[in-house]
Amino acid sequence: MPTSTYRPDLMGSASLDPAGSFEAGSYASFTLVYRAGRFGIDDTGSIKIGFRFATDFGPVQFGDPEGSGYTTVEASNGATLETKWEFKRNIRPWSRSLYIGVVKDFLAPDDTITIRFGDRRQGSPGIRVQTYCESEFEFHVLVDAIATYDYVALPESPRIRIVSGPAVRWSAILPTLCRAGEVFRLALKVDDQWGNPSDRLDREVRLEADQPVAGLPASLRFEKGMFGALIEGLAVDQPGDLTIRVLDAAGNEIVRANPMCVVASDERLVHYWGDTHGQSNETLGTNSAREYFEFGRDKAHLDVMSHQANDFQITGRFWHDLNELTREFDRPGRFVCIPGYEWSANTAVGGDRNVHYRQEGETIHRSSHAQIADVLDLADEANDAHDAHQLFARLKGKNCVVLAHVGGRYADVKFAHDGDLETAVEVHSAWGTFEWILRDALESGHRVGIVANSDGHKGRPGACYPGASFFGSYGGLTCYLAERLGRDAIFEAFRRRRHYATTGNRAFLDVAVECASPADCFERDPALTGSAPSEPVRRLLMGDIARVIDDAVDLVIEVVASAPIERLDIFDGLDCRETVRPYTAADLGARVRLVYAGAEVRGRARATNWDGTLAIAGNEIERTHVINNWNLDRGIHRQDATSLAWKAVTTGNYGAIDLWLKSAMAGALSFTTAPVSGTCPIGELGVEPRRFEAGGLDRSISLQRLPAIMGERRLRLRRRVNLRRTGDTRLFVRVQQEDGHRMWSSPIYLFRR
Repeated sequence: MPTSTYRPDLMGSASLDPAGSFEAGSYASFTLVYRAGRFGIDDTGSIKIGFRFATDFGPVQFGDPEGSGYTTVEASNGATLETKWEFKRNIRPWSRSLYIGVVKDFLAPDDTITIRFGDRRQGSPGIRVQTYCESEFEFHVLVDAIATYDYVALPESPRIRIVSGPAVRWSAILPTLCRAGEVFRLALKVDDQWGNPSDRLDREVRLEADQPVAGLPASLRFEKGMFGALIEGLAVDQPGDLTIRVLDAAGNEIVRANPMCVVASDERLVHYWGDTHGQSNETLGTNSAREYFEFGRDKAHLDVMSHQANDFQITGRFWHDLNELTREFDRPGRFVCIPGYEWSANTAVGGDRNVHYRQEGETIHRSSHAQIADVLDLADEANDAHDAHQLFARLKGKNCVVLAHVGGRYADVKFAHDGDLETAVEVHSAWGTFEWILRDALESGHRVGIVANSDGHKGRPGACYPGASFFGSYGGLTCYLAERLGRDAIFEAFRRRRHYATTGNRAFLDVAVECASPADCFERDPALTGSAPSEPVRRLLMGDIARVIDDAVDLVIEVVASAPIERLDIFDGLDCRETVRPYTAADLGARVRLVYAGAEVRGRARATNWDGTLAIAGNEIERTHVINNWNLDRGIHRQDATSLAWKAVTTGNYGAIDLWLKSAMAGALSFTTAPVSGTCPIGELGVEPRRFEAGGLDRSISLQRLPAIMGERRLRLRRRVNLRRTGDTRLFVRVQQEDGHRMWSSPIYLFRR
């Protein structure tokens, strides 16, 4: 860590009251007392209390004694203190920090500074505790005793434990595709209001399936201390769709599991769910790497995981430990755990890439050693790759795959790309939705697949809620089509782009092309080598690259969604060929959806604030519902029969407000936000959205009418597609559900013989 290590034992001490465990997202008041050490603190010296980058603790404020987060500081000797609450003004991972400077005076040894976070003495409700669980939440105290702005961390800083709140949100998780006769499991969990798995439930529930399931109990008892339940050894004998519902004692549905398709026992490929992108507190995340893997496996119930620490923070010791952990957790047939890291170069030299190795023990090629100060760790600096071209050159011939990622330092696939290594682009994570990186790849002629992951920093891989911080989305998932659950099969799915991405929901998506004449389906991209092994097939799967004889093919699509389907868009590369909706204009009701979407820019400042108001003239609002509101501080905060006000943010993704009106066609709707405002007669709204452009990166507000109730969760489509005479025909779909979740299939790449 590039802070001074000079005599931390002489820099003082800190204590915290109260200590112990605190409920995530609750309000509390903490008193931290810093006691000066042997040197005291000189005039213009200071201390900092740092908090991790991802935290949503606070925020701290000094101006409103009755407001949330009101914080006071005082010196025991009456010294004047200067205070600032700073974001990204401290060395990572302690990016958020409270700066306390000593001015016009100094502290002697044993003088104290008392900081009251959430000082309740004048009416403040306290300060909000971080909204996600952490076994050791640290108030990281740094001291500049000599007034050189060269900080030394105390040997011990105060810590508390953050635990989950009461159970409120149920989930039931099944495999998406399972062979008849093969055993599977049902996972049940209940989250608190902030998305933390809760162990605070004492209740019995009933389980009901719509076809016989061997081994399924009729009921299940949750007791306090249980983080959900796992029912193993289940089996279904016959192909078909399976629905399992969780019911209360009166027979009311609490939750239904994601759809599960049971296929014939000889089906070659089945579906496995993964989140291969996140990190732990050894770099910029939360909780230890071991806790990270345990959460993904045992609480998010993932099949596939990887750990993606920022490379310039990975010491040699941590790289060794990560490899030992992935070797320990990887269990073929049960759980795939992949060694890897995030190559974290600045965008100007390529931007973030996720490197996944097939086996442990590989060399790490960092983008830099920027936060690795130990002389021993600098011994391998010659292995660094300072730009993406160098990275691909150093990885050439290694058994690995690379994914292009959008986070802070977004990947530039036009600057550098290696089709043999870089198999996919990440279109969604907790940072937002980034279809533009797919467009960049397609514009460049790259043949890539589509993935989504969490890039989780909050210790919740596979179930990554953004909390109350600057992250704008729920983390994504990728579904891999593989013969079995093992590294070789998952890496083959990577390399053949046989996967689809979602915004975190689990649903079944099948996209295929059927040819009248046999097509040459290549195992690898023939454009990279001039030739590649191929086999003649008449049915091509998502991700396939094929040489086709026919002038036209059939695109066959099947969706079994986790919520009613709102729309399905069929793309050929950059062109949307068709939008399919499971309803018509005759089905529209007195329901209007206002959608806000897009981002400011591609980089870190992408967040767009959509706080706004709307008014209805000549009609009335009967009820409302907010879509994709992941932060409990946002949403509708004022509403009456003819108006409402809301708070919202997007980071490339979208959110929406549904209005059920008294009349389907009467009156007009007007809205006001900082990016754009507008008015539209309700009677002019129909199936197609009325769009109001807002500049930035695909920013807009749109208005449309919807059916009052939507219920279609399944679509089967067949479309005849004429192939382009030159170049690739690149067929993929995007599915949008009523609840705001989306899915993207990896493209099928077809070219004429």
